[in-house]
Amino acid sequence: MKVLDRKAPDFLYQQIVDFIEKQQRDGLLKPGDKLPSLRKLSKQLEISVPTVKQAYVELERQGRVCARPQSGYYLKAQQARTLQPRPNKWAGAKPVEVKCRSLIEQVYDAVHLPDTVALGISNPVHTHPPDKALARLMRSVISRVAEKAVSYGPSNGCPKLRMQLAFRYQEQGVAVNYQDMVITNGAQEALSIALQCVAEKGDVIAIESPCFFGLIELIESLGMKALEVYTCTEDGVSLSELEKTLQQYNVKACMFSTAINNPLGSLMTEEKRQSLVAMLEKHNIPLIEDDAYGDLYFEGVRPKPAQLYSEKGLVLTCSSFSKTAAPGYRIGWLIPGKYEEQAKRIKRAQSCSTPMLQQWTLTEYLLTGEYDRHLTVLRKKLIYNSERMRALIAEHFPSEVCISKPKGGSVLWVRCRSHVDTGDFFQEAIAQGVSFAPGRTFSPSGKYKNYMRISFGVQWCERVEEAIKTLGQLAFKYQEQALSA
Repeated sequence: MKVLDRKAPDFLYQQIVDFIEKQQRDGLLKPGDKLPSLRKLSKQLEISVPTVKQAYVELERQGRVCARPQSGYYLKAQQARTLQPRPNKWAGAKPVEVKCRSLIEQVYDAVHLPDTVALGISNPVHTHPPDKALARLMRSVISRVAEKAVSYGPSNGCPKLRMQLAFRYQEQGVAVNYQDMVITNGAQEALSIALQCVAEKGDVIAIESPCFFGLIELIESLGMKALEVYTCTEDGVSLSELEKTLQQYNVKACMFSTAINNPLGSLMTEEKRQSLVAMLEKHNIPLIEDDAYGDLYFEGVRPKPAQLYSEKGLVLTCSSFSKTAAPGYRIGWLIPGKYEEQAKRIKRAQSCSTPMLQQWTLTEYLLTGEYDRHLTVLRKKLIYNSERMRALIAEHFPSEVCISKPKGGSVLWVRCRSHVDTGDFFQEAIAQGVSFAPGRTFSPSGKYKNYMRISFGVQWCERVEEAIKTLGQLAFKYQEQALSA
C-alpha cells in the first residue's frame, strides 16, 4: 500500500498524520506504543526528517501523542475521560476508626486465588521482574558469606546497604547519615515504627483521602484514629484543607505520600512539598513520609523527598524495594529524623533484625548499577501499561466513567456513577476470574463507594485485556440495576 501521494492536494505531513491514525484504527498501533523514530520513518517513506517531525508535532498538538525526552513519541489513550479534582465536593471528615476491614481482607485474599487476574494489588515489579539478575547476585553472595547467611545481623541493618541508600539521598541534596537509618522488614514495618515513635493509642493521625488501605489498617492496629484530608488527583494533599484540619483537631502526626500517592498517582510540586513541611513544623507536628513509589515517577527527575525541607527533624521517611525490585525480599528502610533512638529501640523490640542475605544481595544490585538500569526499563513499561489500561477501560466501561492519569506508580483510580457501589460486584468479579480493589477500602469513613482501583502493574497479555472487559461488563450491569432500583 502506498502511504504518500506526492501529487495529492494534502500536505505530506498531513498524510503522515492520516497514516498514523489508520494504523491505530487497524489495531497496528495501540495506546502506549512508541511511534517509529523520525529517522526510521523518514527512511521508510523516503521523506525528509523535518516533514516527519512536523507530523509528530501536529499529532502532539491534537493530544494524540506525547513526546518523552530522549525517548521519542508515544501514542496516547484517545477515549479516556480523565478524573478531575473535585475540591468543592469535599464534605470534610472527622477522626474515625476503620470500618472496612473485612473488605480489605477479601482484597488481600483475592491476590492469591488460582486462575485469577490480580488487578487488586499494586505490584509494579511484576511488569518487569529482575528475578534473574537478583538470583545471580544472591548465588554470588552465598558463595562468599557461607554460614553468615543464616546468622542474625545488626538490628538497624547492613552498614553497606545503609551507606548506599544514604548516598542516593545525598545525590538529591538530603543530608542523610547512614548510621541513623534503620533497615526494616518492608515499608510497612518502617511505617509502623515511625507511627510508634510519634503517637500513642487514641491519637489522631491525618491521612490522605483516598489513602492506601494498608496504612488505614496499620493505624487501626495501633489503636489510633484516622482523619482524612482532601487529596487532589494531580498534586496531592490540599494544604488549605490541612490547615483547617489542624485548627479544628488535635492532630498528633500526618502520614502522606508526597511523591506518587496510592491510589491517585498524584505528585506534589517541590514548592508545595516545602510549604507542607513548613506548615507542619510550625505546628510541631511530625510528617511520616511514605516514599515507596518515589522512584516510579513518569516524567522529569525523581521527586525530592520531604526530608530535604525539614529543619526540626520532624520528617520520618519510609521506603522499600518492594515496589521497585523485590517485594518478596521484604527490605525497607526508615530515616527517623530526630527520633533515631526511639526508632532503633522499637525495631529491636519488634523484630530484632532483618534478613541479611536479601540485604547483601540488594547492596550488590545497587553497587553494580543494575538497579538503576532496571528502574529505567520498569518506568517505561509502566507508562506503556498505563496508557493501554486507560484506553481499555474507556472502551469497555460505561462512558460516564472517569479515570485518573497518574504521574507515577502502577494503579488507576476509576470513578463510576455515584449510585454504583463497586463493593457490590467484588465477589462476582472474583467468581469470573478477576480481582480489583473497591473504593471503600481506601477510606476509613466509607467514602468512595463508586470508585475502584485497578492495577496496570502486570505483564501484559490477552488475559489482562479480557479481565478489563469483564469488569466493564459488571460496571454496566450494576449501573443499570442501580438505576432501575
